[in-house]
Amino acid sequence: MADQSGTQPFSFNCEGGLVLNRSTFIMQPGQALELTNFEPDIEGGYKRINGFKKHINQVVPFTADTTEAVLMVALFNKFTLAARGTKIFSSASTTITLKISASDTMSGSGTINAKDTSAFSSSGTIQINSEIFTYTGKTETSFTGVTRATSSTSAAAHAATDVVSETWTERDTGRTSAGRYQFERFNFDGNEKIIMVDGANAPVVFNTSLAATDVSESSVSGSQFVVSFKNHMFYAGKSSTPQEVVFSQPFDEDAFNSGSGAGSIKVDDTVTGLKVFRDDLFIFCENRIFKLTGSSSSDFAVTAVTRDIGCVNGFTIQEFAGDLIFLGPDGLRTIAGTARIGDVELGTISSNVQPLFKENLVDSASFTSIVIPDKTQYRIFFSKDGTEPATIGVICVLKGTGFEFSQLKGIKPNCTDTTVETGEVIPIHGGFDGFVYRQDTGDTFDGTLIFAKYRSPDLTFGDPGIRKYMQRVNINYAPETTIDADMFVRYDYESAQSIRPAAYPLDSLNVAGIYGSSKYGTASYGGPSQPIVRKSVEGSGFAVALRVEDGATETGPYSLKGFQLEYQLGARR
Repeated sequence: MADQSGTQPFSFNCEGGLVLNRSTFIMQPGQALELTNFEPDIEGGYKRINGFKKHINQVVPFTADTTEAVLMVALFNKFTLAARGTKIFSSASTTITLKISASDTMSGSGTINAKDTSAFSSSGTIQINSEIFTYTGKTETSFTGVTRATSSTSAAAHAATDVVSETWTERDTGRTSAGRYQFERFNFDGNEKIIMVDGANAPVVFNTSLAATDVSESSVSGSQFVVSFKNHMFYAGKSSTPQEVVFSQPFDEDAFNSGSGAGSIKVDDTVTGLKVFRDDLFIFCENRIFKLTGSSSSDFAVTAVTRDIGCVNGFTIQEFAGDLIFLGPDGLRTIAGTARIGDVELGTISSNVQPLFKENLVDSASFTSIVIPDKTQYRIFFSKDGTEPATIGVICVLKGTGFEFSQLKGIKPNCTDTTVETGEVIPIHGGFDGFVYRQDTGDTFDGTLIFAKYRSPDLTFGDPGIRKYMQRVNINYAPETTIDADMFVRYDYESAQSIRPAAYPLDSLNVAGIYGSSKYGTASYGGPSQPIVRKSVEGSGFAVALRVEDGATETGPYSLKGFQLEYQLGARR
Protein backbone atom coordinates (compact mmCIF):
# COMPACT_ATOMS: atom_id res chain seq x y z
CA MET A 1 0.00 0.00 0.00
CA ALA A 2 1.28 3.45 -0.88
CA ASP A 3 2.51 5.60 1.98
CA GLN A 4 -0.17 8.22 2.68
CA SER A 5 1.49 9.75 5.74
CA GLY A 6 2.57 12.86 3.81
CA THR A 7 -0.74 13.44 2.07
CA GLN A 8 -2.24 16.88 2.60
CA PRO A 9 -5.82 18.00 1.90
CA PHE A 10 -6.95 21.25 0.30
CA SER A 11 -10.71 21.94 0.30
CA PHE A 12 -12.89 24.69 -1.15
CA ASN A 13 -16.53 25.43 -1.85
CA CYS A 14 -17.68 26.48 -5.31
CA GLU A 15 -18.57 30.11 -4.70
CA GLY A 16 -17.68 33.52 -6.07
CA GLY A 17 -18.67 32.95 -9.68
CA LEU A 18 -16.83 33.79 -12.88
CA VAL A 19 -13.88 36.14 -12.40
CA LEU A 20 -12.10 37.53 -15.45
CA ASN A 21 -10.48 40.67 -14.03
CA ARG A 22 -7.96 39.21 -11.60
CA SER A 23 -4.76 37.26 -11.79
CA THR A 24 -5.21 33.58 -11.09
CA PHE A 25 -2.69 34.05 -8.24
CA ILE A 26 -5.10 36.21 -6.23
CA MET A 27 -8.39 34.54 -7.14
CA GLN A 28 -10.18 32.68 -4.39
CA PRO A 29 -10.12 28.88 -4.90
CA GLY A 30 -13.91 28.65 -5.23
CA GLN A 31 -14.11 31.25 -7.97
CA ALA A 32 -14.10 30.20 -11.60
CA LEU A 33 -11.78 31.11 -14.47
CA GLU A 34 -14.36 29.64 -16.86
CA LEU A 35 -18.03 29.13 -16.04
CA THR A 36 -20.12 28.55 -19.16
CA ASN A 37 -23.75 27.44 -18.91
CA PHE A 38 -23.44 27.00 -15.18
CA GLU A 39 -25.33 29.37 -12.91
CA PRO A 40 -24.34 30.44 -9.40
CA ASP A 41 -26.85 28.49 -7.34
CA ILE A 42 -28.68 30.31 -4.53
CA GLU A 43 -28.56 27.00 -2.67
CA GLY A 44 -24.78 26.89 -3.02
CA GLY A 45 -22.38 25.85 -5.73
CA TYR A 46 -22.54 26.14 -9.51
CA LYS A 47 -25.50 24.49 -11.22
CA ARG A 48 -25.57 23.41 -14.85
CA ILE A 49 -28.40 25.48 -16.32
CA ASN A 50 -31.66 24.09 -17.58
CA GLY A 51 -32.37 24.38 -21.28
CA PHE A 52 -35.27 25.84 -23.20
CA LYS A 53 -38.04 24.34 -25.29
CA LYS A 54 -40.96 25.58 -27.33
CA HIS A 55 -43.63 27.34 -25.32
CA ILE A 56 -45.86 27.37 -28.40
CA ASN A 57 -45.29 24.49 -30.81
CA GLN A 58 -46.52 26.44 -33.82
CA VAL A 59 -44.32 29.07 -35.46
CA VAL A 60 -45.60 32.65 -35.26
CA PRO A 61 -46.87 33.44 -38.79
CA PHE A 62 -44.60 35.73 -40.78
CA THR A 63 -46.15 38.61 -42.72
CA ALA A 64 -43.60 39.36 -45.44
CA ASP A 65 -40.46 37.27 -45.01
CA THR A 66 -39.59 34.00 -43.28
CA THR A 67 -36.50 35.69 -41.79
CA GLU A 68 -38.64 38.00 -39.63
CA ALA A 69 -37.74 37.75 -35.95
CA VAL A 70 -40.34 37.70 -33.19
CA LEU A 71 -40.57 41.34 -32.08
CA MET A 72 -42.53 40.85 -28.87
CA VAL A 73 -43.72 38.14 -26.49
CA ALA A 74 -46.00 38.84 -23.56
CA LEU A 75 -48.00 36.67 -21.19
CA PHE A 76 -51.40 38.20 -20.47
CA ASN A 77 -54.57 36.71 -18.98
CA LYS A 78 -53.16 33.20 -19.61
CA PHE A 79 -52.67 34.00 -23.31
CA THR A 80 -49.34 34.28 -25.08
CA LEU A 81 -49.11 37.36 -27.31
CA ALA A 82 -46.46 37.64 -30.00
CA ALA A 83 -45.63 40.18 -32.70
CA ARG A 84 -43.94 39.36 -35.98
CA GLY A 85 -43.69 41.54 -39.05
CA THR A 86 -46.71 43.87 -39.16
CA LYS A 87 -49.05 41.78 -37.00
CA ILE A 88 -49.78 40.76 -33.42
CA PHE A 89 -51.07 37.26 -32.67
CA SER A 90 -52.30 35.26 -29.67
CA SER A 91 -52.07 31.63 -28.72
CA ALA A 92 -52.52 29.44 -25.66
CA SER A 93 -50.20 26.91 -24.08
CA THR A 94 -50.39 24.32 -21.33
CA THR A 95 -48.95 20.88 -20.62
CA ILE A 96 -50.52 17.45 -20.82
CA THR A 97 -50.83 15.60 -17.53
CA LEU A 98 -51.06 12.01 -18.79
CA LYS A 99 -48.79 10.48 -21.40
CA ILE A 100 -50.14 9.62 -24.83
CA SER A 101 -48.96 6.44 -26.52
CA ALA A 102 -48.46 6.28 -30.26
CA SER A 103 -51.00 3.44 -30.33
CA ASP A 104 -53.75 5.34 -28.48
CA THR A 105 -56.75 5.62 -30.78
CA MET A 106 -58.33 9.05 -31.12
CA SER A 107 -60.71 9.30 -34.04
CA GLY A 108 -63.25 11.86 -32.93
CA SER A 109 -63.97 10.76 -29.38
CA GLY A 110 -60.52 10.91 -27.79
CA THR A 111 -59.57 12.84 -24.65
CA ILE A 112 -56.34 14.65 -23.83
CA ASN A 113 -55.80 15.54 -20.18
CA ALA A 114 -54.12 18.89 -19.62
CA LYS A 115 -53.13 21.21 -16.80
CA ASP A 116 -55.32 24.21 -17.71
CA THR A 117 -57.36 24.74 -20.88
CA SER A 118 -58.99 28.03 -19.90
CA ALA A 119 -57.20 30.14 -22.53
CA PHE A 120 -57.93 27.74 -25.38
CA SER A 121 -60.78 28.11 -27.86
CA SER A 122 -63.89 26.01 -27.24
CA SER A 123 -62.92 23.89 -30.25
CA GLY A 124 -60.14 23.94 -32.78
CA THR A 125 -56.65 22.66 -33.55
CA ILE A 126 -53.84 21.92 -31.12
CA GLN A 127 -50.32 20.60 -31.47
CA ILE A 128 -48.12 18.43 -29.25
CA ASN A 129 -44.55 18.19 -30.48
CA SER A 130 -45.01 17.61 -34.23
CA GLU A 131 -48.41 15.93 -34.09
CA ILE A 132 -51.54 17.94 -34.85
CA PHE A 133 -54.91 17.18 -33.22
CA THR A 134 -58.40 18.59 -33.59
CA TYR A 135 -60.94 18.77 -30.76
CA THR A 136 -64.62 19.65 -30.52
CA GLY A 137 -64.94 20.53 -26.83
CA LYS A 138 -63.08 21.01 -23.58
CA THR A 139 -63.36 20.93 -19.80
CA GLU A 140 -61.17 22.90 -17.41
CA THR A 141 -58.52 20.18 -17.60
CA SER A 142 -59.11 18.24 -20.80
CA PHE A 143 -59.76 18.42 -24.53
CA THR A 144 -62.62 16.25 -25.76
CA GLY A 145 -63.79 14.95 -29.09
CA VAL A 146 -60.16 14.60 -30.14
CA THR A 147 -58.95 13.34 -33.50
CA ARG A 148 -55.22 12.74 -33.74
CA ALA A 149 -52.62 12.70 -36.54
CA THR A 150 -54.44 15.31 -38.63
CA SER A 151 -52.96 17.61 -41.31
CA SER A 152 -50.74 14.80 -42.62
CA THR A 153 -48.93 14.34 -39.28
CA SER A 154 -48.23 10.95 -37.71
CA ALA A 155 -49.29 9.54 -34.36
CA ALA A 156 -46.42 9.67 -31.88
CA ALA A 157 -45.78 9.08 -28.20
CA HIS A 158 -45.99 12.15 -25.95
CA ALA A 159 -44.79 12.35 -22.37
CA ALA A 160 -46.64 13.88 -19.46
CA THR A 161 -45.57 17.56 -19.18
CA ASP A 162 -45.14 17.86 -22.98
CA VAL A 163 -46.44 21.20 -24.26
CA VAL A 164 -49.81 21.42 -26.03
CA SER A 165 -50.62 24.67 -27.81
CA GLU A 166 -53.20 26.05 -30.19
CA THR A 167 -52.91 27.74 -33.58
CA TRP A 168 -51.98 31.44 -33.58
CA THR A 169 -54.89 33.89 -33.96
CA GLU A 170 -54.37 37.29 -35.59
CA ARG A 171 -55.29 40.14 -33.20
CA ASP A 172 -53.88 43.30 -34.81
CA THR A 173 -52.38 44.21 -38.16
CA GLY A 174 -51.01 47.10 -40.20
CA ARG A 175 -48.10 47.80 -37.86
CA THR A 176 -45.72 48.91 -40.56
CA SER A 177 -41.99 49.21 -39.77
CA ALA A 178 -42.52 47.98 -36.20
CA GLY A 179 -39.40 47.54 -34.11
CA ARG A 180 -39.02 45.57 -30.90
CA TYR A 181 -41.98 46.20 -28.63
CA GLN A 182 -42.20 47.29 -25.04
CA PHE A 183 -45.40 46.81 -23.06
CA GLU A 184 -47.08 47.46 -19.74
CA ARG A 185 -49.83 45.55 -17.94
CA PHE A 186 -52.17 47.92 -16.10
CA ASN A 187 -55.60 48.35 -14.55
CA PHE A 188 -57.12 51.84 -14.46
CA ASP A 189 -60.81 50.95 -14.27
CA GLY A 190 -61.09 47.51 -12.68
CA ASN A 191 -60.27 45.77 -15.96
CA GLU A 192 -56.90 44.22 -16.74
CA LYS A 193 -55.29 45.56 -19.91
CA ILE A 194 -51.95 45.53 -21.67
CA ILE A 195 -50.55 48.39 -23.77
CA MET A 196 -47.80 47.95 -26.38
CA VAL A 197 -45.52 50.33 -28.29
CA ASP A 198 -43.20 49.52 -31.17
CA GLY A 199 -41.35 52.76 -32.02
CA ALA A 200 -43.25 53.34 -35.27
CA ASN A 201 -47.02 52.98 -34.87
CA ALA A 202 -49.80 54.05 -32.53
CA PRO A 203 -49.72 52.39 -29.10
CA VAL A 204 -52.24 49.54 -28.98
CA VAL A 205 -54.26 48.37 -25.98
CA PHE A 206 -55.69 44.87 -25.49
CA ASN A 207 -58.38 43.97 -22.97
CA THR A 208 -58.86 40.50 -21.52
CA SER A 209 -60.89 39.50 -24.57
CA LEU A 210 -57.88 40.50 -26.70
CA ALA A 211 -59.80 43.20 -28.56
CA ALA A 212 -57.27 45.75 -29.88
CA THR A 213 -57.75 49.53 -29.58
CA ASP A 214 -55.20 52.05 -30.83
CA VAL A 215 -54.32 55.10 -28.75
CA SER A 216 -55.48 57.97 -30.97
CA GLU A 217 -53.27 60.79 -29.71
CA SER A 218 -50.71 61.69 -32.39
CA SER A 219 -48.19 63.03 -29.90
CA VAL A 220 -47.54 59.49 -28.60
CA SER A 221 -47.67 57.64 -31.92
CA GLY A 222 -44.28 56.07 -32.58
CA SER A 223 -43.31 55.85 -28.89
CA GLN A 224 -40.68 53.26 -27.98
CA PHE A 225 -41.32 53.20 -24.22
CA VAL A 226 -44.48 53.07 -22.11
CA VAL A 227 -45.08 52.74 -18.38
CA SER A 228 -47.93 53.32 -15.93
CA PHE A 229 -47.10 55.66 -13.03
CA LYS A 230 -49.43 57.24 -10.49
CA ASN A 231 -52.44 56.26 -12.61
CA HIS A 232 -51.10 58.13 -15.65
CA MET A 233 -49.70 56.44 -18.75
CA PHE A 234 -46.25 57.74 -19.69
CA TYR A 235 -44.88 57.54 -23.25
CA ALA A 236 -41.40 58.34 -24.56
CA GLY A 237 -38.88 57.52 -27.25
CA LYS A 238 -40.39 59.11 -30.36
CA SER A 239 -37.77 59.63 -33.05
CA SER A 240 -39.08 63.17 -33.69
CA THR A 241 -39.07 64.19 -29.99
CA PRO A 242 -36.44 61.93 -28.38
CA GLN A 243 -36.11 64.06 -25.23
CA GLU A 244 -39.81 64.34 -24.44
CA VAL A 245 -41.93 62.29 -22.03
CA VAL A 246 -45.70 62.63 -22.53
CA PHE A 247 -48.24 61.56 -19.90
CA SER A 248 -52.00 61.04 -20.12
CA GLN A 249 -54.81 62.16 -17.89
CA PRO A 250 -55.31 60.08 -14.74
CA PHE A 251 -56.97 56.70 -15.29
CA ASP A 252 -57.12 57.04 -19.09
CA GLU A 253 -54.30 55.97 -21.37
CA ASP A 254 -55.93 57.70 -24.36
CA ALA A 255 -56.88 61.12 -22.99
CA PHE A 256 -54.45 64.04 -23.13
CA ASN A 257 -56.25 67.21 -22.06
CA SER A 258 -53.74 69.32 -20.13
CA GLY A 259 -56.58 70.88 -18.13
CA SER A 260 -57.50 67.41 -16.88
CA GLY A 261 -54.06 66.34 -15.72
CA ALA A 262 -52.15 65.40 -18.88
CA GLY A 263 -48.86 66.97 -19.84
CA SER A 264 -45.31 66.51 -21.00
CA ILE A 265 -41.78 66.78 -19.65
CA LYS A 266 -38.54 67.45 -21.46
CA VAL A 267 -35.10 66.37 -20.35
CA ASP A 268 -31.77 67.40 -21.86
CA ASP A 269 -30.81 64.01 -23.28
CA THR A 270 -32.25 61.27 -25.49
CA VAL A 271 -34.55 58.95 -23.51
CA THR A 272 -33.56 55.27 -23.65
CA GLY A 273 -36.00 53.79 -21.15
CA LEU A 274 -38.64 54.29 -18.46
CA LYS A 275 -39.04 52.24 -15.29
CA VAL A 276 -41.02 52.63 -12.09
CA PHE A 277 -39.08 51.79 -8.96
CA ARG A 278 -40.67 52.00 -5.54
CA ASP A 279 -42.48 55.37 -5.56
CA ASP A 280 -40.60 57.08 -8.38
CA LEU A 281 -40.37 56.98 -12.16
CA PHE A 282 -36.81 56.73 -13.47
CA ILE A 283 -36.13 58.26 -16.87
CA PHE A 284 -33.06 56.66 -18.39
CA CYS A 285 -31.18 58.57 -21.09
CA GLU A 286 -28.08 57.98 -23.17
CA ASN A 287 -25.79 59.91 -20.80
CA ARG A 288 -27.98 60.84 -17.83
CA ILE A 289 -30.61 59.43 -15.50
CA PHE A 290 -33.50 61.42 -14.04
CA LYS A 291 -36.09 60.72 -11.37
CA LEU A 292 -39.70 61.89 -11.54
CA THR A 293 -41.48 62.28 -8.20
CA GLY A 294 -44.95 63.44 -7.27
CA SER A 295 -48.44 62.08 -7.79
CA SER A 296 -50.07 64.34 -10.39
CA SER A 297 -49.37 66.99 -12.97
CA SER A 298 -49.60 69.62 -10.24
CA ASP A 299 -46.59 68.33 -8.35
CA PHE A 300 -44.59 66.16 -10.78
CA ALA A 301 -40.93 67.15 -10.44
CA VAL A 302 -37.83 65.94 -12.26
CA THR A 303 -34.41 65.78 -10.62
CA ALA A 304 -31.13 64.42 -11.94
CA VAL A 305 -29.90 61.19 -10.40
CA THR A 306 -26.67 61.42 -12.36
CA ARG A 307 -25.50 63.49 -15.30
CA ASP A 308 -22.49 61.28 -15.96
CA ILE A 309 -23.91 57.78 -16.55
CA GLY A 310 -26.69 56.65 -18.83
CA CYS A 311 -28.37 53.49 -20.07
CA VAL A 312 -27.31 52.22 -23.49
CA ASN A 313 -30.30 49.90 -24.04
CA GLY A 314 -33.78 50.12 -22.53
CA PHE A 315 -34.37 46.39 -23.02
CA THR A 316 -31.75 45.71 -20.33
CA ILE A 317 -33.64 47.59 -17.59
CA GLN A 318 -35.24 45.21 -15.11
CA GLU A 319 -36.40 45.25 -11.52
CA PHE A 320 -34.21 42.65 -9.91
CA ALA A 321 -33.88 41.55 -6.29
CA GLY A 322 -35.16 44.86 -4.92
CA ASP A 323 -33.05 46.98 -7.29
CA LEU A 324 -33.19 48.36 -10.79
CA ILE A 325 -30.48 46.87 -12.98
CA PHE A 326 -29.47 48.24 -16.37
CA LEU A 327 -26.64 48.25 -18.90
CA GLY A 328 -24.46 51.32 -18.70
CA PRO A 329 -21.49 52.21 -20.89
CA ASP A 330 -19.20 50.35 -18.49
CA GLY A 331 -21.26 47.24 -17.78
CA LEU A 332 -24.16 46.39 -15.48
CA ARG A 333 -25.22 48.93 -12.88
CA THR A 334 -27.91 49.15 -10.23
CA ILE A 335 -29.95 51.95 -8.73
CA ALA A 336 -30.38 50.94 -5.12
CA GLY A 337 -32.44 52.69 -2.50
CA THR A 338 -30.42 53.71 0.53
CA ALA A 339 -31.57 54.00 4.10
CA ARG A 340 -32.67 57.59 3.50
CA ILE A 341 -36.04 57.65 1.75
CA GLY A 342 -35.88 59.38 -1.59
CA ASP A 343 -32.11 59.06 -1.90
CA VAL A 344 -30.42 56.70 -4.35
CA GLU A 345 -26.96 55.47 -5.05
CA LEU A 346 -25.51 54.15 -8.27
CA GLY A 347 -23.23 51.18 -8.27
CA THR A 348 -21.34 49.10 -10.79
CA ILE A 349 -21.66 45.38 -10.20
CA SER A 350 -20.13 43.60 -13.20
CA SER A 351 -16.42 44.36 -12.82
CA ASN A 352 -15.67 40.63 -12.39
CA VAL A 353 -16.83 39.96 -15.96
CA GLN A 354 -16.00 43.34 -17.46
CA PRO A 355 -14.05 41.83 -20.40
CA LEU A 356 -17.25 40.17 -21.68
CA PHE A 357 -19.05 43.52 -21.78
CA LYS A 358 -16.08 45.38 -23.21
CA GLU A 359 -15.84 42.93 -26.13
CA ASN A 360 -19.56 43.11 -26.98
CA LEU A 361 -20.77 46.58 -25.99
CA VAL A 362 -20.45 47.88 -29.55
CA ASP A 363 -23.49 45.72 -30.43
CA SER A 364 -25.52 46.67 -27.36
CA ALA A 365 -28.50 47.96 -29.38
CA SER A 366 -29.53 44.35 -30.04
CA PHE A 367 -29.17 43.09 -26.45
CA THR A 368 -32.13 41.94 -24.38
CA SER A 369 -32.62 40.65 -20.84
CA ILE A 370 -34.87 38.62 -18.57
CA VAL A 371 -35.32 38.04 -14.83
CA ILE A 372 -35.98 34.64 -13.23
CA PRO A 373 -37.18 35.81 -9.80
CA ASP A 374 -37.24 32.50 -7.93
CA LYS A 375 -33.49 32.21 -8.58
CA THR A 376 -32.82 35.95 -7.98
CA GLN A 377 -31.28 35.76 -11.43
CA TYR A 378 -30.86 38.33 -14.20
CA ARG A 379 -29.81 37.25 -17.67
CA ILE A 380 -28.54 39.56 -20.39
CA PHE A 381 -28.16 38.21 -23.92
CA PHE A 382 -25.71 39.61 -26.47
CA SER A 383 -28.08 38.82 -29.35
CA LYS A 384 -26.03 40.25 -32.19
CA ASP A 385 -25.29 38.92 -35.68
CA GLY A 386 -24.22 35.29 -35.72
CA THR A 387 -25.63 31.86 -35.06
CA GLU A 388 -27.54 30.93 -31.93
CA PRO A 389 -24.95 28.35 -30.73
CA ALA A 390 -22.29 31.09 -30.81
CA THR A 391 -24.40 33.71 -29.01
CA ILE A 392 -23.21 34.50 -25.51
CA GLY A 393 -24.61 36.34 -22.54
CA VAL A 394 -24.15 36.82 -18.82
CA ILE A 395 -25.99 35.43 -15.82
CA CYS A 396 -26.05 37.64 -12.72
CA VAL A 397 -27.22 36.13 -9.41
CA LEU A 398 -27.65 37.88 -6.10
CA LYS A 399 -26.22 35.66 -3.36
CA GLY A 400 -26.30 37.14 0.10
CA THR A 401 -25.15 40.72 -0.27
CA GLY A 402 -23.06 40.24 -3.39
CA PHE A 403 -23.42 39.36 -7.05
CA GLU A 404 -21.95 36.34 -8.80
CA PHE A 405 -21.68 35.85 -12.55
CA SER A 406 -21.37 33.20 -15.21
CA GLN A 407 -21.43 33.07 -19.00
CA LEU A 408 -24.30 31.89 -21.17
CA LYS A 409 -23.73 30.35 -24.58
CA GLY A 410 -26.33 29.08 -27.03
CA ILE A 411 -29.44 31.22 -26.30
CA LYS A 412 -30.34 34.05 -28.72
CA PRO A 413 -33.60 35.84 -27.83
CA ASN A 414 -34.92 38.92 -29.58
CA CYS A 415 -37.54 39.68 -26.91
CA THR A 416 -38.52 38.32 -23.49
CA ASP A 417 -41.13 38.28 -20.75
CA THR A 418 -41.55 36.71 -17.31
CA THR A 419 -44.70 36.28 -15.26
CA VAL A 420 -45.64 34.31 -12.16
CA GLU A 421 -48.89 32.32 -12.38
CA THR A 422 -50.13 30.63 -9.20
CA GLY A 423 -46.57 30.53 -7.89
CA GLU A 424 -45.04 29.20 -11.11
CA VAL A 425 -42.37 31.34 -12.76
CA ILE A 426 -42.75 31.39 -16.55
CA PRO A 427 -39.82 32.98 -18.42
CA ILE A 428 -40.27 33.06 -22.21
CA HIS A 429 -38.46 34.51 -25.20
CA GLY A 430 -39.14 35.14 -28.86
CA GLY A 431 -36.49 33.87 -31.23
CA PHE A 432 -35.08 35.02 -34.53
CA ASP A 433 -36.56 31.85 -36.08
CA GLY A 434 -40.19 32.79 -35.43
CA PHE A 435 -40.82 30.54 -32.42
CA VAL A 436 -41.66 31.36 -28.80
CA TYR A 437 -39.65 29.40 -26.24
CA ARG A 438 -39.78 28.83 -22.49
CA GLN A 439 -36.48 29.18 -20.70
CA ASP A 440 -35.20 27.34 -17.64
CA THR A 441 -36.76 24.01 -18.60
CA GLY A 442 -35.56 20.77 -20.15
CA ASP A 443 -32.09 19.35 -20.63
CA THR A 444 -31.33 20.76 -24.11
CA PHE A 445 -31.65 23.98 -26.07
CA ASP A 446 -34.77 22.77 -27.91
CA GLY A 447 -32.97 19.61 -29.01
CA THR A 448 -29.46 21.06 -29.26
CA LEU A 449 -27.02 19.74 -26.66
CA ILE A 450 -25.95 22.14 -23.93
CA PHE A 451 -22.19 22.50 -23.63
CA ALA A 452 -21.22 23.45 -20.08
CA LYS A 453 -17.76 24.07 -18.67
CA TYR A 454 -16.30 24.91 -15.27
CA ARG A 455 -12.63 25.65 -14.70
CA SER A 456 -11.09 26.46 -11.36
CA PRO A 457 -8.27 28.93 -10.85
CA ASP A 458 -4.73 27.55 -11.04
CA LEU A 459 -4.20 26.36 -7.48
CA THR A 460 -0.70 26.57 -5.98
CA PHE A 461 -1.72 25.73 -2.39
CA GLY A 462 0.16 28.76 -1.17
CA ASP A 463 3.52 28.05 -2.81
CA PRO A 464 3.97 28.03 -6.59
CA GLY A 465 7.58 26.91 -6.24
CA ILE A 466 6.96 23.41 -4.83
CA ARG A 467 5.82 20.48 -6.96
CA LYS A 468 2.63 18.76 -5.86
CA TYR A 469 2.03 15.08 -6.54
CA MET A 470 -1.73 14.63 -6.81
CA GLN A 471 -3.28 11.60 -5.13
CA ARG A 472 -7.03 12.05 -5.45
CA VAL A 473 -9.84 14.55 -5.92
CA ASN A 474 -12.99 14.32 -3.84
CA ILE A 475 -15.97 15.92 -5.59
CA ASN A 476 -19.11 17.04 -3.79
CA TYR A 477 -21.92 17.47 -6.31
CA ALA A 478 -25.70 17.22 -6.50
CA PRO A 479 -27.19 15.69 -9.66
CA GLU A 480 -30.92 16.01 -10.26
CA THR A 481 -31.06 12.92 -12.47
CA THR A 482 -28.79 10.96 -14.79
CA ILE A 483 -25.74 12.97 -15.78
CA ASP A 484 -22.84 12.46 -18.14
CA ALA A 485 -19.96 14.77 -17.35
CA ASP A 486 -16.18 14.54 -17.13
CA MET A 487 -13.60 15.97 -14.75
CA PHE A 488 -10.13 16.88 -15.98
CA VAL A 489 -7.02 17.59 -13.91
CA ARG A 490 -4.55 19.98 -15.53
CA TYR A 491 -1.12 21.13 -14.42
CA ASP A 492 1.13 24.16 -14.67
CA TYR A 493 -1.37 26.52 -16.29
CA GLU A 494 -2.19 23.88 -18.93
CA SER A 495 1.28 24.07 -20.36
CA ALA A 496 1.82 21.93 -23.45
CA GLN A 497 4.77 20.30 -21.65
CA SER A 498 2.70 19.25 -18.62
CA ILE A 499 1.00 15.87 -18.23
CA ARG A 500 -2.62 15.74 -19.36
CA PRO A 501 -4.42 12.80 -17.72
CA ALA A 502 -7.48 11.37 -19.43
CA ALA A 503 -10.96 12.44 -18.33
CA TYR A 504 -12.36 11.15 -15.05
CA PRO A 505 -16.09 10.45 -15.59
CA LEU A 506 -18.77 11.74 -13.24
CA ASP A 507 -22.09 9.94 -13.05
CA SER A 508 -25.16 9.80 -10.85
CA LEU A 509 -24.90 6.23 -9.58
CA ASN A 510 -25.92 5.85 -5.93
CA VAL A 511 -27.72 9.19 -5.95
CA ALA A 512 -30.87 9.42 -3.86
CA GLY A 513 -34.12 9.71 -5.79
CA ILE A 514 -36.41 12.61 -4.91
CA TYR A 515 -40.09 11.87 -5.43
CA GLY A 516 -41.62 14.11 -8.06
CA SER A 517 -38.32 15.25 -9.57
CA SER A 518 -36.17 12.21 -10.33
CA LYS A 519 -36.70 10.08 -13.40
CA TYR A 520 -37.80 6.50 -12.83
CA GLY A 521 -34.94 4.06 -13.10
CA THR A 522 -32.17 6.65 -12.85
CA ALA A 523 -31.80 7.15 -9.09
CA SER A 524 -30.72 4.77 -6.34
CA TYR A 525 -32.92 4.30 -3.26
CA GLY A 526 -31.09 5.34 -0.12
CA GLY A 527 -28.15 6.94 -1.93
CA PRO A 528 -26.81 10.38 -0.96
CA SER A 529 -28.44 13.34 -2.71
CA GLN A 530 -25.14 15.24 -2.54
CA PRO A 531 -22.54 12.48 -2.98
CA ILE A 532 -18.86 12.89 -2.34
CA VAL A 533 -17.10 10.90 -5.01
CA ARG A 534 -13.42 10.04 -4.59
CA LYS A 535 -11.35 9.92 -7.76
CA SER A 536 -7.78 8.69 -7.68
CA VAL A 537 -5.83 10.90 -10.08
CA GLU A 538 -2.36 11.00 -11.55
CA GLY A 539 0.18 13.64 -12.42
CA SER A 540 2.10 16.39 -10.70
CA GLY A 541 2.88 20.05 -11.17
CA PHE A 542 3.55 23.33 -9.45
CA ALA A 543 -0.03 24.49 -10.05
CA VAL A 544 -3.20 22.41 -10.42
CA ALA A 545 -6.52 23.25 -12.07
CA LEU A 546 -9.80 21.34 -12.26
CA ARG A 547 -12.20 21.35 -15.20
CA VAL A 548 -15.66 19.85 -15.44
CA GLU A 549 -17.32 19.60 -18.85
CA ASP A 550 -20.44 18.10 -20.35
CA GLY A 551 -22.21 18.34 -23.68
CA ALA A 552 -21.15 15.18 -25.50
CA THR A 553 -24.58 13.69 -24.74
CA GLU A 554 -27.84 14.95 -23.25
CA THR A 555 -27.50 15.25 -19.50
CA GLY A 556 -29.61 16.56 -16.66
CA PRO A 557 -28.68 19.50 -14.43
CA TYR A 558 -26.29 19.04 -11.51
CA SER A 559 -24.64 21.33 -8.99
CA LEU A 560 -20.92 21.39 -8.24
CA LYS A 561 -20.73 22.09 -4.51
CA GLY A 562 -17.04 21.80 -3.71
CA PHE A 563 -13.79 19.89 -4.06
CA GLN A 564 -11.08 18.45 -1.84
CA LEU A 565 -7.67 17.83 -3.40
CA GLU A 566 -5.24 15.43 -1.73
CA TYR A 567 -1.56 15.77 -2.63
CA GLN A 568 1.99 15.17 -1.48
CA LEU A 569 4.76 17.71 -1.60
CA GLY A 570 7.74 17.27 -3.89
CA ALA A 571 10.90 19.23 -4.49
CA ARG A 572 11.26 22.98 -4.89
CA ARG A 573 12.28 24.15 -8.34
